[in-house]
Formats: sequence, C-alpha cells, structure tokens
Amino acid sequence: MKYVLGIDVGTSASKVVLFDSSFRLLASHSGEYPLYQPQNGWAEQDPRDWWTAMRNAVRAISAEIGFTQEDEVTIGFSGQMHGLVMLDCDGAVLRNSIIWCDQRTGRECEEITEKVGKDNLIRITANPALTGFTASKILWVKNHEPECFAKCAHILLPKDYIRYMLTGDFATDVADASGMQLLDVPNRCWSKEVLQKLGISAELLPKLYESAERTGTVKDSVAEELGLPKGTAVAAGAGDCASAAVGTGIVEDGLAMTTLGSSGVVFTHSSRVRIDPQGRVHTFCAAVPGEWHVMGVTQGCGLSVKWLRDTICRDYAQKSELTKIPAYRLMDDDAESVPVGSEKLIYLPYLMGERTPHLNPDARGVFFGLSAIHEQKHLIRSVMEGVSFSLYDCFNVIASMGLSVEEMIVCGGGSRSPFWRKMLADVYGLPVKTLVSSEGSALGAAILASVAGGMYPSVLAACQQIRKVDQSCEPDQNAHAAYQPYYQLYQELYRNLKDSFTKLAQL
Repeated sequence: MKYVLGIDVGTSASKVVLFDSSFRLLASHSGEYPLYQPQNGWAEQDPRDWWTAMRNAVRAISAEIGFTQEDEVTIGFSGQMHGLVMLDCDGAVLRNSIIWCDQRTGRECEEITEKVGKDNLIRITANPALTGFTASKILWVKNHEPECFAKCAHILLPKDYIRYMLTGDFATDVADASGMQLLDVPNRCWSKEVLQKLGISAELLPKLYESAERTGTVKDSVAEELGLPKGTAVAAGAGDCASAAVGTGIVEDGLAMTTLGSSGVVFTHSSRVRIDPQGRVHTFCAAVPGEWHVMGVTQGCGLSVKWLRDTICRDYAQKSELTKIPAYRLMDDDAESVPVGSEKLIYLPYLMGERTPHLNPDARGVFFGLSAIHEQKHLIRSVMEGVSFSLYDCFNVIASMGLSVEEMIVCGGGSRSPFWRKMLADVYGLPVKTLVSSEGSALGAAILASVAGGMYPSVLAACQQIRKVDQSCEPDQNAHAAYQPYYQLYQELYRNLKDSFTKLAQL
C-alpha cells in the first residue's frame, strides 16, 4: 500500500500525520518541546528536541499502522521558517537554534542593508532586511560568537535538520530558503552577490530543490528504528506558510487565503515573480515548482482578540463556565449587535508593532473615538474591525501589485467564528470560504510527498483531489461601502501617529 507522511516542525510542537494516496487521514501524533528565552526579545530551541518529538510521533504511527516492507511511504516536510541551525563537520548541533520570532538582530539588519543596499536587497531577495530572517541571525553569531561560527560546517533550517537526521542529506527547498534572505528569489538560486557581500560561504548552505522533488531516502538504520519500510523516500517540502497554501489548495492564480492566527496573513499565489519595491509584503518562491507567492502579515490578529478577552473582557470566561458556551462565541454574539463602525470607535491593532504595510516595530495599539456610550461589545467589535482593516491593508498592497483575487479561503483559529468570516467578506467585498480539511501544513507536506512519490503528476493535480469547500459567506455590498470611510480614517490615524509612536519608543 502507498502512504504519505506529513511532518510539520512547528514552534510549540512537531506534528506527524499519515494519509493514504487519496489523502484520507489514517493517524496523527504530535510532541511538544520548550522555547528558551535567555534574554528579553530572544527566542531559541534545541534542534535535538525537534528530533526527539518527531521520532516518537513516527514510532507511534508505525506501531499503530504496522508498516510492512512491501508498503511504499514518502515523507514530506513543513516547518517553522527562518530558524538558524548550525552543525559542525560531524553533523553535531553547535548551539540552540535562533528561531523566527527572535528580535536580537536589529544591528545586523542595518549591516545587511548597508553592505547590500536596500533597493538591491529587495531586488535580489524580494524583501528588506528583517530580524526574523536567517541571514541576520548568521551575522549575529558571526559577530558575537566567532568561535561557534568558526566551527560551523553546515547551516540548515528547522525542518531540514530533521531531514538530515533521517537521511544524512544536507538539502532544503526554494520556498523555505526564500526566508533566509540569501536566495535570489526571482532566479530560485543562492545569491552569490549577497553571500559575498555578507562574508558567508556558499559551502555552508544546503543543496536547493523544488518543494515537490525527491531529495533522498531514509537511512536503513533509521527506518528500522522508526518502524518505516526500507527505502522510504523523502520530498523537499516547504516552509509552513507555503505548505499550508498547498494544504488549502492555494496553488494557482486568483486564489488567496487569510490566516487568522495569533498573527494574521493574507497570502496569494502568482505564476510569475512580483516584488513590491517598497518591501511592504513578502515575495517567496512557492511550493509549486517555478512559481511564487506573495504574503502580507499583520502582527496582532488573534493576539488582539485574546488580549481583550484576557484583560477588559475577563468576565466572558466566567460566563463561559456557567453557560458552557466558548468565551469567544459569547464575545461574537455581543459584538454582532453593534453596527458597522462600532459607533465611531476605531482600533489600531499594533500591540506588537506592525509588518504590512508599515514595517514599524515602534507602532502600538490605539483605541480612537472612545466615549461614554461605549461598552464591552463596542470594544470587541472595534478590535475585530481594526484587525480586519489591517488584513485589508495587506489585501490592497497585493492588489496594487497587479494580483487579482477571485476567491478567499479563511483558515486558522479565528476562522471558526462565523461573525468574523462575515465581517471579512464585507470588508474585502469578496466571498470568504472555509474548507472541509483543516490539516493545513501537515496535509500540504503530504501532498508534496505524493508528487515526489509519483502518486500525482503535479501539485495542482493533487490539490484538486482534496480541495472541498465547507462553508461560503457572501459579502454584503452595502456593508462593504459602509466600512470604507472608517477604513480611510483608520489609515489616516497611522499616518498622523507615526512620529508619535517613535517619540513614545524613545521615552
């Protein structure tokens, strides 16, 4: 029998999901691991913890299924992006991985911009220098831990460390590598110019593949340890956003998705490379061979709603205990009674600074127009509207690049709210849909594995097998028009407060 195994190396846990060749879910196991914060703003994990969690999850699935040597298994990867894994010449971990949310590299970003040039950097890597990306982390180790850097023989991304432990191969895919800021994104290869100007040897970097290509096979000794058939094949895989796009079928022009997680993402596919010269959105190689995707990110999406629930709206948790109705559903019900515009209350969702379109770490959250008539329900609706406006900012930047969106899929924890889905449909002026499958990144990894394993001829063909709409919400064009003056004022508020945010940060 043919199987595909999707391995998702997340920030809080690794999840391993087994599907058959028709993507019917057969088994799923996961394992958690710690996050280390040695200093304020730092974030690290031990790559060996990822391996332990993944190994235990695969063993559990093997014990449950009982693979035989006649079975064919192909493994695909998804994983948290940007994390720096450094190995010595023997393949041993040199230090904890500095992961995506670490913020220590501000000076290194300035160094990258100075050495490469801002416009040149965007032209080559499709993005401005960002603290989250891998290049600045490499320079930080080079600048602050020179002895460690001198011992480094291999640089990998998180999921690719798991690949190395399985196969012994040093490999990555162009989608995940796009977030390292060392890749020539239009040409899908390592940038000799960027590497030379930053003093990073190309010999440290893994071999590049397209996401649906086969990169090798699991070592016999490891296959035996994990209960997998000998000769188990391994696909290149993709970073979590690109893999989630495959898992939700966003693999052709005109399709987009909005992810309502702690942060929010508006993501669309593009069959040709498109780069915003202002660097307001990210352009990466897509998991679809030879194609790209563009994504905008708002930092305080679900985080804003959670902050409100845990502070000003704590009593909803008490109501939830009494009624057995989730607190977020109770909050939605109250907010739904408030008209568009929250009776002239506007929220800027910049609790953690902002990325798209402002790229401003000093931006902070604001309630504007607060008056004595406003109650909890107004604050709830205002927060959800403010986050939706921030996502609409992302949407409009993408549209300004000539990318048309005909259909919007919504996923992530916030997508469970019918009220928020309706609000997004009205703000976007587009139908907003959910899908039957909710496996996301792990399913995307399995789809890429199915192509690498020869079960499907292309990523698009595989996605057509699984892409089934669950619910669809049509926009109310009157509500869409009613939102516009509030959205315009929302945009004006940032422009008026930009200098004040800087002054506040300097106090």
